[in-house]
Amino acid sequence: MLFKDTASYYEKLEGTSSRLEMIDILSELLSKSSSDEIKHLIYLTQGVLSPSFEGIVIGMAESFAEQAIAAATGYSKDSVIDAYKRSGDLGTTAESFCAKSKLKRINSKRFEVNDIYESMHRIAKTGGTGSQELKIRMLMEMLSASSPLEARYITRFALGRLRLGLGDATILEALSKAFTGSRDSKPVLENAYNICSDLGRIGEIISKDGIKGIEAIEVGLFSPIRPALAERLPTAEEILEKTHGECAIESKYDGLRQQIHMDRKRKKVEIYSRNLEVLTPMFPEVVKAALDEIDADSAIIEGEAIGYNESTDQFLPFQETIQRKRKHGVEEMSREMPLTLFSFDIMYLNGKETMTRPYHERRKLLESVLKKRRMIRLSDRIVTKDPKKIDEYFNNVIEDGLEGIMAKELNSKYIAGARKFSWIKLKRSYKGELSDTLDLVILGYYLGKGLRAEFKFGGLLAGVYNEKDDVFETITRIGTGFSEAQMKSLKKALDEIKSKHRPARVNAVVEPDFWVDPKFIVTVRADEITQSSMHTCGINNGKGYALRFPRLVSDGIREDKSAEDATTTKEVIEMFEMQRKSKLSG
Repeated sequence: MLFKDTASYYEKLEGTSSRLEMIDILSELLSKSSSDEIKHLIYLTQGVLSPSFEGIVIGMAESFAEQAIAAATGYSKDSVIDAYKRSGDLGTTAESFCAKSKLKRINSKRFEVNDIYESMHRIAKTGGTGSQELKIRMLMEMLSASSPLEARYITRFALGRLRLGLGDATILEALSKAFTGSRDSKPVLENAYNICSDLGRIGEIISKDGIKGIEAIEVGLFSPIRPALAERLPTAEEILEKTHGECAIESKYDGLRQQIHMDRKRKKVEIYSRNLEVLTPMFPEVVKAALDEIDADSAIIEGEAIGYNESTDQFLPFQETIQRKRKHGVEEMSREMPLTLFSFDIMYLNGKETMTRPYHERRKLLESVLKKRRMIRLSDRIVTKDPKKIDEYFNNVIEDGLEGIMAKELNSKYIAGARKFSWIKLKRSYKGELSDTLDLVILGYYLGKGLRAEFKFGGLLAGVYNEKDDVFETITRIGTGFSEAQMKSLKKALDEIKSKHRPARVNAVVEPDFWVDPKFIVTVRADEITQSSMHTCGINNGKGYALRFPRLVSDGIREDKSAEDATTTKEVIEMFEMQRKSKLSG
């Protein structure tokens, strides 16, 4: 497929805010691709070069792209910069300069999808002495031979800002329609995606082998599984009702969720974050412990890594644990603050998946492979039918400095990538007023005024994730809880992804001074959830949900979470109902 045709579909996608139209446009594009290019087409459409767990990132600096545009069109870099300041989008800037280029265009070149992908892959992989100049030259050569519309998307992709507004769920529905004729097969595709975490692979398999090929996808080592998620309930009695009268109650650790893949024969270990990034280089002590303490030939286990002082039996707060997520000074920090992994599940053992086995069997398997239990330990738990014992256990873990408990249905499967009542979390805040935190996605920001004018940052527009519609909905504006350092760092990070136009997947009534691509998560606390016509979270009959007196409580952006890990619209509605019940009973 020619990339110029792909660019035309991208322009159509960019021009609509209707999710159903997006699915139709994308399914038409996907249906026209060949089986040997669809994987690369999907990656390009996602704005990536590979799944996150492969760690291949392009993210070219703006200054490099500006030089490439200037060199490809015969204009000065200053003139490109001036035009970019006016447009706010280096992609449309490249498009306009290619349309009025002073240089003779290479009209004979006809890029195919694979040509663009391979060129971008080379740019991403180029390193060492002289790599900057080489990257600029490679991008310049692509722009010199591209049409103006192709230049728009080539430039945006190189910067990591494709901005098509397509979420994973939308791509899965489009694949279903493209290759089965309807969106009805999306659940089958989603199940496969939840255990392989690679949309490109899903597209390649369905284009070659149809839906039967998708159904045959299995769990495998070093292909991370999308983590199971939990629902919320406010009382022990409701938990027992949902779990058929008996359940396991585990301590809920406020640490870094980690998925450990271990192959003893190859002496290979990989650690994946909750959003499936590779964390392996950051935690050498966990890598060593996996080989030393997991008594198996191969395994995939899951747990929470947290700072823990064994001498005093105290857990470190999340703000300290998160400092371990770093690229530099790793060895020193691993000695100063070694993490303990409290493991709570096993999804694969000695060449076979265990996800479909009931929880109580998986727990026994986990106990059987974790015998040394020094750095990798079992999560603490009880099994009970008694609501009083649940409340007693809950109070004990709160006193120990943990954030709550996790209840698990004894006969439940491990349900990857889904939020079900087989896992239920109960935190301190659910037992009274709304003091729970919410993980919100930043959707825009406001310029500073008055005392904040010097920072050019006045606050955030934040939202939640609507899983059903695959969109982000506003829930609050946040103007408090920022330090001067946070204002500066947030402004710097958001400036790189800002836009004058509302992103396609954002549903909003209010408008910030600048929109941003839904990418970054912050943790927020509020006094209560209220109903408001100003925000679109759960909007019904003109009224949505909003936060009263919101304030930032995280140190800044939550790097361990992606936009789709935000608190969901459904969760907000459930929290509102819990809050209402609490007020009535009080």
